[in-house]
Amino acid sequence: MKTLTRTATAALALVTATAACTATQPGGTAPARQRLGAVRLVAYNGCDDMLAGLREHAARNVGPWGFGGPMLMARRDTAAAVPEAKSTITLEHSTTNTHEAGVDEPDLVKTDGARVVTVTGGVLRVIDAATRKVTATLKLTGGDEPGFVPADLLMSGDRALVLMRGGDIMFKSIRPMTSDTRYVLVDLAGQPKVLSTIRPRGRYVDARMVGSVVRLVTRSEPDIQLPQPKDDATDKDRRRLNQEAVRRAPIEAWLPKVEITDASGAKRELSVPCERVSHPADYTGASLLAVHTIDLAQGVTDAGTDPIALAADGDIVYGTGQSLYVASNPRWWPVDPAVMEDAAPVPDPPSGTAQAPADEPTPTEPTPAEPTVSGTPAPARTPVVPPEETEVHRFDIGRPGAPVYASSGKVPGRLLNQYSLSEYDGHLRVATTVTSGDGESSVSGVHVLRTSDMAETGRVGGLGQDERIYSVRFIGPVGYCVTFKQVDPLYTLDLRDPAAPKVTGELKITGYSAYLHPAGDGRLIGIGQEASDKGRTLGTQVSLFDVGDPAAPRRLSQLFQKDSGSEAEWDPHAFLYWPKTGMAVLPLNTYGQDAERNGAVVLRITDSAITRVGMIEHPRKRQSDIVYQPGIQRSMVIGDAIWTLSDTGVQVNDAASLARRSWIPFG
Repeated sequence: MKTLTRTATAALALVTATAACTATQPGGTAPARQRLGAVRLVAYNGCDDMLAGLREHAARNVGPWGFGGPMLMARRDTAAAVPEAKSTITLEHSTTNTHEAGVDEPDLVKTDGARVVTVTGGVLRVIDAATRKVTATLKLTGGDEPGFVPADLLMSGDRALVLMRGGDIMFKSIRPMTSDTRYVLVDLAGQPKVLSTIRPRGRYVDARMVGSVVRLVTRSEPDIQLPQPKDDATDKDRRRLNQEAVRRAPIEAWLPKVEITDASGAKRELSVPCERVSHPADYTGASLLAVHTIDLAQGVTDAGTDPIALAADGDIVYGTGQSLYVASNPRWWPVDPAVMEDAAPVPDPPSGTAQAPADEPTPTEPTPAEPTVSGTPAPARTPVVPPEETEVHRFDIGRPGAPVYASSGKVPGRLLNQYSLSEYDGHLRVATTVTSGDGESSVSGVHVLRTSDMAETGRVGGLGQDERIYSVRFIGPVGYCVTFKQVDPLYTLDLRDPAAPKVTGELKITGYSAYLHPAGDGRLIGIGQEASDKGRTLGTQVSLFDVGDPAAPRRLSQLFQKDSGSEAEWDPHAFLYWPKTGMAVLPLNTYGQDAERNGAVVLRITDSAITRVGMIEHPRKRQSDIVYQPGIQRSMVIGDAIWTLSDTGVQVNDAASLARRSWIPFG
C-alpha cells in the first residue's frame, strides 16, 4: 500500500461489465453510464510483432513530456555479529495480519515463535525470542546507498526473501529513472548469508506467498532516451519528436529482463521470450507487468525465475491459495489535450465490441479551430478525462511452476486497495467508486464476476451517493462497505446469490472506518477517524459493530482519541488482533496543544465493549540536537509478551501488565 500505503500486480484478457446505476445528483454531474466491451488477450507472434505493436501503441500515448508529464490533474478527494546458539523453543505467536488465511504478505517483520527477523535501515537482524537478544545481523545496502531504502520480507523455514524498493518514483520523467529494485534471498541458518540477488528491470509492486512459493509482480516502463527539445518548442513539436524516438526504439527498450547474482558473485541475465509476452487488444505500450516465481525451499533457479509478462499496467495485487489477481486502477491524467478524448459523447459500443481502457485514451490531435465567414474562430473541442475503468486479471497459481493466465475482466470505477477484491465460491467480488468527469459527483457499488471468464453475473450500485469508499471487507457470502463524506454509512451486503447481490442494512454514524477486521461471529472492528457532522476529522476512533443481524447493523462500543492518527488506518499490517484474549494493538500518534506522543495503544475487545488497557512507548532517542519519540510500526504476540517494532529497536512488554521486559536497540 505505497505512498502512505504499501505497494501492491500481475495478469491478463477482458469481458463485459456495466457501470453501477446512478442518478444525477444536485450540484454535480452524475458519473456517466459505461458499457464495457469484451477484450481478447493474445500473445505476440514473435519479436517483430511485439516490437511493432509496442512502438505504435507507445507512440500514440507519449506526450510532450514523455509517458505522463510534469503537470498532472490532481484528484479532488492521497557488520555482522557472531551468531549465538538459536533457541529450539517455539512459542505460540501471532503472524502478519493478512487479507486471506494461508496467503502470506510481505511485511517489515516476521516471526516463527523462536526468532524475530526484521529489516530496518538496510540491515537484516535476527532476534532470539527466548533470550531477547540480537543473534545475527546482515547488511544489505552498499556503502554509497542510503540506509532508508524501504524493504519488506517474507520467510519460510530458514529462508527469507527481502524485497527492496530502491529507486521508486511517483511521476514518470522524460527518461525513466533507473530502478534499484532487488529481491535478496537470505539463508538464516547460522550466520545469515546472501544466496542470490535478483534485479528485475522495473519497479516492485507487491508479492504473495503460498507455502514456500512466492509470486512477485514487477512493473517496468520503456527505457527510451527522448530528445531534448529547444526551449521554444511547442507541446505539439515535443510530442512529435517523442513519437519519432519511440518508433525507433529497439525491442530491448521494453523486454523484461532479470539479472541474477549468486553467492559467489557470478551474474547471469534472463529475458522474457517475446512469445511469452501477451497483450489485450488495447494497451498503452508504456508499461509491462512481469510475474516472477521463487520457491524459497528450492532457491533461485532459471526455470523458476523466468517471468511471464503482460503489456499492461497494474498497481494492486490480491491473492488466494489458487489465484493471483492484478488490478490496474485508472491513472491520473496529463493535461496535454493531444492525449485526451473528445468531449463529444461516445455511444455505447455493441455488446462484444472492444473499447479502450480508461488509461488508454484515443490519441487524436485536437482539431484546429476553423475560421467562420466573419473571421471569428469556431470554438475548439474541449478535452475531457476518459471514464474511470479498472482492469482485473486473474492467474491460476494452484499448480507448481509459473502462473497460468486464467481470465480477465473490466469494471467501471476505481478500487480503494486489495480489500476491494474478494474471491468466493467461484466468483470475484469487486468494490469500486465511480467519479464524474468534473469530480463533483460519485457513487459506489459491488460487481460480481465469474472467475472462469470474468464475465459479470451481478452487481449492486447506489452506495454512498456523492461519497467514496473508505473501507471494504468481504467475509464469506457477506460484504461490508464504508463510504464517507460527512457521515459514515456502513453498508451490509448479501452476496449469497452472485446474480442478485443486494444491500441488506445501513448504519449512519459520524466519522468513518478506514479498515474493517472480523472479530468473531457477528462482530466487526472498525479503525478510522471520528468526525464532526460537517465531515471534519477529529481523531482516531475504534468501533465495535454488531453485524449479526444484516438488516440492522449497530455500533456497540467506541474508543475515541482526540487529535490522533494510526498507521493501521491505511496499512492493515499495523493492526494486531489476538482472539484468544480479545487483545488488540495498534499504533497511535497524538498531536495538538499537549505534548506529542507516539506509541501503541493496547485494547481489550469483548463481545460488547472496547476497553483501553494502556499505552506502550519506546524510549526517546536523540538525533543531533533533537530528542524524539519513535513511532511504533508493528506489534506481535510471542508467548505471554507483546513485541513492538519501531525504527530504533524492538521492545518486549508483558501482555497482562504491559510492564517492560526488554529493550533491544538497533544501534
